Order: sequence, then C-alpha cells, then structure tokens
Amino acid sequence: MDRIAADALAAALPDLSLDFAHVKAQLAKGYDKPFLVLDTQIVREKCRRFFAAMPRVRPHFAVKSNPDDRVLQVLKEEGVGFEIASIAELDQLLALGVAPAEIFYSNPMKSRAYVEYAVAKGVEWFVIDSVEELQKIHSVSPTAKTYLRIFTTNVGSDWPLSGKFGAYEAEIRDIIAEAARLGADLAGVTFHVGSQCLNPENWKVGLEATRQVFDQMQAAGLKPRLVNIGGGYPVTHTKAIPSIGEIGAVVNAGLAAFGDEVQVIAEPGRYLVSDAGYFVCRVVGTATRQGKCWVYFDAGMFGGIIETTEGLKYTIETDRTGAEIIWTVAGPTCDSLDICTRDQALPEDLVEGDFIYIKNAGAYTTAYASTFNGFPLPDVIIL
Repeated sequence: MDRIAADALAAALPDLSLDFAHVKAQLAKGYDKPFLVLDTQIVREKCRRFFAAMPRVRPHFAVKSNPDDRVLQVLKEEGVGFEIASIAELDQLLALGVAPAEIFYSNPMKSRAYVEYAVAKGVEWFVIDSVEELQKIHSVSPTAKTYLRIFTTNVGSDWPLSGKFGAYEAEIRDIIAEAARLGADLAGVTFHVGSQCLNPENWKVGLEATRQVFDQMQAAGLKPRLVNIGGGYPVTHTKAIPSIGEIGAVVNAGLAAFGDEVQVIAEPGRYLVSDAGYFVCRVVGTATRQGKCWVYFDAGMFGGIIETTEGLKYTIETDRTGAEIIWTVAGPTCDSLDICTRDQALPEDLVEGDFIYIKNAGAYTTAYASTFNGFPLPDVIIL
C-alpha cells in the first residue's frame, strides 16, 4: 500500500469505542468500587491504524498512559516499541520480554542512579534537553545514544506540555557544541506537540525544526539518525479531532526531508488505549452550596479523574434522563483540591447511588490513581 492510499484509508475509518454492553455486563456482576473496563481488540485496531497512517513511523507506547501488563503484552504482540520515564517501567517491560534496544528513555530529567541502572540493563537511547543532562549521561556511558528534545509549538493542544521540557535555539547550540567537544553520540531529535493535539500543523512545524537541528548537528560533525515525533495524537472526547490519517499526511510529507537511513519513531499513549476503555464510578452524594449544585463521585482527582482538573473534557454518561444542568464535580476525599471540574453538564435528577460512565477513558485514569485518604485503587478489567 502506498502512502497516499494509506492516508486515505486511515482518514476514512470510523471512530472506535468500547461497546457499552460490556460495561453493563460488568455491573451485572456487582459493584464494589470504581473500575476501568478495556477491550484489547480496540487497542490492536488502533495500533494497526497508526501503522497504516504513517508507514515509516514505528510507535513506541508511552507506558505511563496505561501500565497494565495485559495491555503492554498486547502492544508488544502488535509490534509496538515502548517509551519509559522510570526504571520501574523498565523492569516491567523487561519482565514481559521486551528487548532493551526497543525501549527509549524519554524522561528529560533522570537521576544518575536510574541512568546507571538502565545502561546496565541494556537501554541504548536516552533523551536530553540540557547540557547538564548530556554531561550526566555521557559520564555514565560514553557510548550511549542520546536524542535532543527541542521546544516546539503546542498551540491547539488541550494539554500543552511546553515549558518544563524542551531546548530553545541558544540552548540547542550549546548542547550540540558540548556533544561535539565530548565526542558524545548525540544521534537524534525529538519534540512533543502537546497532549490531545487538535492541530496537525504542529507536527509540520516540529519536523521543520528537526530538519534544521539535524543540519546543525551534521555541521558540528555529529551523526544524527533518529527522528522521534513524540506523542499528542488525539482521541474523541467532546471536540472534533483530526483523524490519524490527516495527521499522518502531514507527518509523511515532513519526513520526505529525511533520508531512508534515518530511523523514525513516535510515542503515542492516549491514542492507542483511550478509546478502548470506559471508566465507571458512582455518585456518593449531592449538595447545594451557595445556589450551586455539587455532585461527589467515589473517584475524583486522586482516584482516576485528574485530567479534568487541567481542562480535558470527557463524555460523561449516566442512566438519568432529566434536563442537563451545570454541576461542580468533586471526589470523595477530604482534600479541598479534589475538585474535578466546576462546569460539567449532567442530568438535574442525579442522586446518590447513580452510576457514572466516562467514555474513552483507557488512558491516564487508573495510571494516575492513588490510595490517598485510604480510598481503594480502581479495578482494571481487561476483555
């Protein structure tokens, strides 16, 4: 299949979502606490769509988005590599038989002990975005392969990630100069367009900047040979999104600037697992405060619904049919920070005991959950 045909196919594919009948089937068995139910067949289909849309790009799953062993095994079977942020994630992948060479350590700030451990286990690729991090990794392993995370625009992303990480122009120059001085193998470039990115042009801008940095590296005598186009591939929530085919068309065009000898990877997380899951929780109570309606779930920002605190809007369903009003949604803990959103439209007749169904929630829900205040972790049910 040529790239034009692949783009057209991926753009025409229908949305995927877990069949709600599976949710009802799980509830028929009883309910003890919040749970995520996830269909691995959807995960497999999302992998295949990604490969079809960008034939030159090998996805490396962001383990942090859903670190369930059963999910990781399915992704491994589909030919996906992995991206990690800690050695706990590394150990988990190694236990599943993932080759260290297929694991990219993409956390830009790593402790020396973690770098030493990863090198000893056979990890070859490490991200950097500062002179100091380059020096640290080179001092641990002079033969380590590093890739430089550069700043790029996050305009049009629901969750911008610029600011904490990503080197700017002056810093890029200093990093390249230091790599040349050390004889370090600064071998690639990466960028991140922002989580849940709705603007495909961000990938175009990122790839153009990557090409410029490649040229700077080569002029300094370095041998860049990796392009990592990061994550950010969106899934359906409440806003219209570009298809993976539309994004792929932009990426495929941008990759024409790089020869076939250049390895190309990506780091999707949300895209591969989100559509496969429903997160289910329950109303523990309602209240009226200064004329505003509050509803309390048995899972809040500490129990799996933290992304709403940064503005991500899920499709939230209930069994109620009343007219929708605006609710403030909070979690069950005694912490005043445990407020998920202050502007959620839900039926006015919600009451204690009602079930809440959060659609397309297979990513960054149970992965974020904690036992704060003694509340239990959600269950993860894999189909």
